[in-house]
Amino acid sequence: MTVATGVISGVSLAHGTASVEQIEAACVEDDHAAVEALLAHDGVREAVCLQTCNRFEVYVVSDDPERGRDVVTSVVEEFPDEAVVELSHEESLRHLMRVACGLESLVLGEDQILGQVRNASTAARSIGGIGPVLEEAIEKAIHVGERARTETEIGEGVVSLGSAAVALAADERSLAEATGLVIGAGEMGTIAAQSLARSLDRLLVANRTEANAAHVADQVETDAAAVALDDLPDALAVADVVVSATGSPNLVVDADDLDAAGETLFIDIARPRDAPAAAADLDNVDLRDLDALESVTNETRERRREAAARVEAMIDREFDHLLAHYKRARADEVIASMYENAERMKHRELSRAVSKLETDGLTDDQRAVVESLADTLVSQLLAAPTKSLRDAAEADDWTTINSALRLFDPSFDGASIPEPDTTEVSAETRHALATAVREHLDD
Repeated sequence: MTVATGVISGVSLAHGTASVEQIEAACVEDDHAAVEALLAHDGVREAVCLQTCNRFEVYVVSDDPERGRDVVTSVVEEFPDEAVVELSHEESLRHLMRVACGLESLVLGEDQILGQVRNASTAARSIGGIGPVLEEAIEKAIHVGERARTETEIGEGVVSLGSAAVALAADERSLAEATGLVIGAGEMGTIAAQSLARSLDRLLVANRTEANAAHVADQVETDAAAVALDDLPDALAVADVVVSATGSPNLVVDADDLDAAGETLFIDIARPRDAPAAAADLDNVDLRDLDALESVTNETRERRREAAARVEAMIDREFDHLLAHYKRARADEVIASMYENAERMKHRELSRAVSKLETDGLTDDQRAVVESLADTLVSQLLAAPTKSLRDAAEADDWTTINSALRLFDPSFDGASIPEPDTTEVSAETRHALATAVREHLDD
């Protein structure tokens, strides 16, 4: 039997409490390395790292909640307390559902987050970071996220940072005769390109791999062309509006290129950023980052308020179901382990006792009574701990449950318990004991 042990501890550094610079500083280049570092801590059974444009979150599973909390907070200890949100086991379960549903996103209801949660889980699983506890939590979060988008209108309208960036551009510039430039041919860049193409007549798509840029350019219904990153200065010189969304760990555009580009609205939605912060000081450049999208996302949030309320109610129900299942499953696993151990030891000791009693004769009825006595003893001895474990589950006392899981390890067979020394017991004594047992059974 596979026993799922441990509780989740998490921390979140996201747009609601942290600045773009803080999130950027927290994020790491390699998800696998981040998970491996978490798993290297003593007592950590499972771990996952979720990084997006506007959040950095880590979750670990450990037997000791305090130990788990120490591990995850050590990852963000350099940041001020007000920027970090600590998450207990239940808070982590609910938060993951909210994240997957897009309720924690800068763009309320944005749909890219579902894929990002899946990717984080896949990356962690590939190096052994996902076990039964996080598997259950993440799968439930993804399930609720899918339901939110199929059963409510949470995803209507502006549904991503890419489309929000284009909405911001439309608010600040007339796009009808403008030339647009999208830097990056990933998912977010593709969405931005498709959104921009609906509003202007000419679009350039730049990417390190020019073939990928050409693929994006071919998908849009306007005059579009691919550009290699080496030709980016020339593209900037003709672009009126730029949306940059690469996954590069380094700056893609430098201030000199922008200074020479003429009047430009540059919307940087990459993480880490593609353009230097100093570009904001250039007279000819209007630089916007993720924080500047707040006005657009607030409008979206107002339009989706009713849908968000329905999603919140959905999360409440699913959270209650998950927690009830989690409680029952953990308590039942402990109880099952406890009874498995007791049954193994009962059968072994009963066989020994009956074998000794049968030396002086034991009828089938008497044997049945002895076996019934053993069953009754096991049931009565385990009745109190069974009730206590179920009470602990209802009271969210995960420490008691996890301690019991270790105490009643199903792999333990009692072999280390020394057998009683019977070498000094005489035949007369065994006969007297058998007689006493028979008399008791006859009564």
